[in-house]
Amino acid sequence: MASPRGADLTAPTILRAHGLVLRPVVASDEPAVARAMTDGEVLQWAAGMAVLDAPPKDRATVWLSARLTAWSTGTAAFAVTDPADDVMIGYLGLRDVHRVPDQAVAGYWVTPAARGRKVTARALDAAADWAFSPAYAGGLGLHRIVLDHVLHNVGSCRAALRAGFAEEGVMREAFVEPNGKRHDCHLHARLATDPSARPFD
Repeated sequence: MASPRGADLTAPTILRAHGLVLRPVVASDEPAVARAMTDGEVLQWAAGMAVLDAPPKDRATVWLSARLTAWSTGTAAFAVTDPADDVMIGYLGLRDVHRVPDQAVAGYWVTPAARGRKVTARALDAAADWAFSPAYAGGLGLHRIVLDHVLHNVGSCRAALRAGFAEEGVMREAFVEPNGKRHDCHLHARLATDPSARPFD
């Protein structure tokens, strides 16, 4: 929830940057989410236990139910879309906004069809720029955003670095798969005072 310097997350925001539109997740995104929830990488690394525990036919509904009201509970939940058709091609969330003062945690996934186009890096940079902006400019007034990924997810690492999220270290056995297998994770962070992200063209 917002600090005295942060924006009110009950007022969802639309961002337009780097050839993408980041808008609040809506119920009509269910077909796109359902397609994403059949992808092995999304399911393995980004879906969450509640989704994995649900029958496959219900996974999109379970995933959406937590994001449709997320803005009122401290998470900026963005559908990453192509402005040409408004179809959801990925997700970018900033959760735990101001739970630790002036900080948030980023999470994301991109559909298989959208991979290889730097969509994750472009979305991360757009969301970070907005989140670091002060409340009077419509931002969240954050100073630090963190994210993590399993070590062998090199695509996620590359996207984080490209979006200006410096690698800070290794979180030992921080990710647990449903089968109990544990993975070390890279911790990345970007500060409001860090240099701008690399160009995306």
